[in-house]
Amino acid sequence: MALKITGDRGVFRHVRFLGYQDTLYANSKRCESDKGPCEPARQYFADCYIEGNVDFIFGDALAYFENCEIHSLAHSLVYLTAQSRHYAEERSGYVFDHCRITADAGAKRVYLGRPWRAYGTVVFLNTSMPVEIVAEGWHEWEHDGKPSLPTAFYAEYRSTGPGANPARRQLTTTEAAQFEWKTFLAGEDRWDPTKVH
Repeated sequence: MALKITGDRGVFRHVRFLGYQDTLYANSKRCESDKGPCEPARQYFADCYIEGNVDFIFGDALAYFENCEIHSLAHSLVYLTAQSRHYAEERSGYVFDHCRITADAGAKRVYLGRPWRAYGTVVFLNTSMPVEIVAEGWHEWEHDGKPSLPTAFYAEYRSTGPGANPARRQLTTTEAAQFEWKTFLAGEDRWDPTKVH
């Protein structure tokens, strides 16, 4: 693990996170149980480089990645994310905005993610995707013998590149607006991470 962060209002700019499995643990402050309650933690990553192969961005933070490169290392199966939103009402999820996914030649099948817990939530906005991204995009991860993809929320908006696939869940412009950092990270204190230096 390159970094574990559970704090609220965390900001990372121009940082390289290097690892293999479980590179970046972006998590909430705490959860009393899988049914909650959980204390949210907002985190903002800008112009960063994050690499790995299996579940390498994981946890249940409310995390926003802007203008980042997400790099898949050589592996037979790659899972970029393993977001772990515990329950439907938890303030938790990952957004990747204007990011670029890249891959080593040995990265055979790259999935955008799989749900570590049943309500995993990940959205890709305006992101460039290489040919290594599998057509279905997301991989099942059963919990207690039940599929998680029906309760997880995975979506995209204006994906580009050979790995983009309009058959996956696409957001409308109105739906995508709720995942802009100004709304997604604001909270009751109207936090603006761009003003943190």
